[in-house]
Amino acid sequence: MAVTARTRQNPDVRISTPTGKWILITTVLGSSMALLDSTVVNVALPRIGRDLDASLAALQWTVNAYLVTLAGLILLGGSLGDRYGRRRIFVLGVCWFAAASLLCGLAPDPTVLIAARALQGVGGALLTPGSLALIQASFHPDDRSRAVGLWSGFGGIGAAVGPFLGGWLVDGPGWRWVFLLNVPLALLCAPIALRHVPESADDRAHGRFDVLGGTLCALSLALVTYALIEAGRESVTVALTGAAGLLAAVAFVFVERRHPDPMLPLDIFASRQFTAVNLVTLCVYAAFGGFFFLTSLQLQVVAGYSALDAGVSLLPTTVLMLLFSARSGALADRIGPRLPLTAGPLLCAAAMLLMLRVGAGADYLTDVLPAVLVMGTGMVTLVAPLTATVLASVDTSRAGLASGVNNAAARAAGLVAVAALPLLTGMGPEAYRSPDAFDAAFDKAMPICAGVLVAGAVLAVTTVRRPAPDCRHPECRTHAWTTAPPLESRGRPEPPELSGPSGPARHRRGAMPGAQASPGAGPEASPGAGPQAPPGAGPEVPPGTRAEAVPPAEGAPPGPRPVTGAEAVPPDDGAPRRPRPGTPHDPPGDAAD
Repeated sequence: MAVTARTRQNPDVRISTPTGKWILITTVLGSSMALLDSTVVNVALPRIGRDLDASLAALQWTVNAYLVTLAGLILLGGSLGDRYGRRRIFVLGVCWFAAASLLCGLAPDPTVLIAARALQGVGGALLTPGSLALIQASFHPDDRSRAVGLWSGFGGIGAAVGPFLGGWLVDGPGWRWVFLLNVPLALLCAPIALRHVPESADDRAHGRFDVLGGTLCALSLALVTYALIEAGRESVTVALTGAAGLLAAVAFVFVERRHPDPMLPLDIFASRQFTAVNLVTLCVYAAFGGFFFLTSLQLQVVAGYSALDAGVSLLPTTVLMLLFSARSGALADRIGPRLPLTAGPLLCAAAMLLMLRVGAGADYLTDVLPAVLVMGTGMVTLVAPLTATVLASVDTSRAGLASGVNNAAARAAGLVAVAALPLLTGMGPEAYRSPDAFDAAFDKAMPICAGVLVAGAVLAVTTVRRPAPDCRHPECRTHAWTTAPPLESRGRPEPPELSGPSGPARHRRGAMPGAQASPGAGPEASPGAGPQAPPGAGPEVPPGTRAEAVPPAEGAPPGPRPVTGAEAVPPDDGAPRRPRPGTPHDPPGDAAD
């Protein structure tokens, strides 16, 4: 019998129950579709170009058409799930992604393949935020962290398998099966979701969808990408297209300022820390996007590797991310994010320069592996602290939005790099067919990527500060995402008892949005003088003492918060809860290193 109950305010599914296991299976299958696709397509590019007689520009569009729609619509996709039901939008995303994948696999020419890839990106924008949202909305708070850990761990295994699987498919059945593989996964995932996963939605979601904002965002990315890819022709059409892309970006900002419920609330950038970390993200993931796009081609076109060998060659990067990302995040919690966000890009820049040794007849152990290991170490060092700093730089209620913005920024940076690097290095339309021409352009591209990473390191060391100690920390600690930072959930509605007249109360570290208050969870506030703590909760607040209001974090929307008495802060060491004296609270990101 299908599960149709709507878990809106009281998620109570346990991992040990059959429903909990089905939810995990469904979300892992769904997210694996998008994750596998992002890791295996680069490996298939030389064979796609040869079979479809595609130019280098067509190969760039094969990668970028997907990223344009995904980056432009991913924030809107999360909002659709909150409004119309997370399971419904997730299943729609799975089916849409599978249908577009089928069209990719059957594409007779590059034009159809590029159009199908753009449709795949739309499905990815519905599917990608939906997986984690289902976990957040369904599992009991006590099981939620473990569920997220299992989901990200199994997803990381899928990411690690992706390059190997993609290379095997390209060398064996053919590159079309890189896309066709998504169809049986969807046929397995969608029925399980409809039968076993409970529906959930946000009762407080209201207002008009910012469809115009999402359209303008995707349009501006598409037009700028076209101008960069075709800039070598030096035609008036290319110049007009680039200008139109910039105008669309300006129009997007104008629409977001005036829309009552914008896809991207621009006031989130009032947090200097959030803005700075996103600038670091743009630098880092622009370099990563260029690296993975060009390296897959370099290994096959110049070094003579098969698709399988090329895929396996990059596997250590993903494995290192999977094994050590959680430890890197824990280290950054202790020492602060500035050092990891500075050292990580510098290590990756060194890896880019080591890739200059990879040429014709390159030996894997002496030429490729050292660069890949240094690259993986750099990514381990910086990705987890980057995600944590993004979440810590805004109010807890906006953590999901901040994560989505950061993820979209990373994907946009990658697509701009894929479009711009061939232009900057002088690659012609047939460069990937000539080992000598491609090798010469690759040797120019890697120093450019290294320079962008050094710029990111300089930004980090000069702008990033240690977050406040009570900020939100990432749920997704173990991951192996190489194309974008891992997403965090958008949060759940605040229960009425934790909300004041002007909005939800602020959460402390470890408190999840929507977590229900339970007996003994803290003193109940009463109007007037300070309340008394319940038995076992700690000492009483002296009569006449009242807790101070907590000011909003940088980037949080303004608004008064009613002060209703002492505020309980759960200590980290398991000690009994006690009221916190009224002291000013530093907004996230303002604590000094």
